[in-house]
Amino acid sequence: MPSLKDLRNRIASVKATQKITKAMQMVAAAKLRRAQLAAEEARPYAERMDVVMANLATALAGQDGAPPLMVGTGKDDVHLLVACTSERGLCGGFNTSIVRMVRAKARALLADGKQVKILCVGKKGFDQLNREFASLIIDQVDLREVKRIGFSNAQGIGARVLELFDESEFDVCTLFFARFQTVMTQVPTALQLIPAAPSGDDEENAMSGSNAAYEYEPEESEILVDLLPRNVSVQIFRALLENAASEQGARMSAMDSATRNAGEMIDALTMEYNRSRQAQITKELIEIISGAEAL
Repeated sequence: MPSLKDLRNRIASVKATQKITKAMQMVAAAKLRRAQLAAEEARPYAERMDVVMANLATALAGQDGAPPLMVGTGKDDVHLLVACTSERGLCGGFNTSIVRMVRAKARALLADGKQVKILCVGKKGFDQLNREFASLIIDQVDLREVKRIGFSNAQGIGARVLELFDESEFDVCTLFFARFQTVMTQVPTALQLIPAAPSGDDEENAMSGSNAAYEYEPEESEILVDLLPRNVSVQIFRALLENAASEQGARMSAMDSATRNAGEMIDALTMEYNRSRQAQITKELIEIISGAEAL
């Protein structure tokens, strides 16, 4: 049975931890609003880009000389998996859910005899994937010094992906991230970047997207020269913003739970401390009374 001093030290330690988790919850709540707004504002542009890409893909279907970024290399032997996670932990199951999806995809591809390469964006995803797929990780993008995600960050990652594609390092590229819904809900999502494919889950696409009639000036093939590389960066930027909002939401929820659990632990330890103290006082009184009666 722990001594009273041990219990006092334990209570003080848990109270200090509770102050930290409460502070982290408040910081995450303050950051969440801005991150959520940025993610929501990026969605219409990215969704409209999906619509235009779907329309162009329909127009160029079956034509010779279509851009490889649109139609692919004609093979699916080598797959590049871009795993976007956070740089910091203490955000519940946010990173684990994304890594779990990447692991499942990698295992399925390897079971089918495909070659898999992994590009990690974020330290936490790299740390988890490195335990099982260390030989498959070809690069890691470190964003720890970035205070606020900008399009330039996505362009850098997009340039790296396009460089690998130009060097024929892969045939299909899939992007993994968490789509923000609510503070309590972040949905792990897989989006195929190359060959370009509409996500298929946007209401915009379902309502009128690829069936709309467009006339392009200049020709579709000329537009795609600039549009396809930009689409890669746009979708990566969207993923980074969704991840930023999802991370803060998950951290806010996790720290709220940790704060409440610390409070419950403090109550339980305080009750144990009071019982032990009362038992010790009672024991001392009994010893005093017994000694007095013996005289």
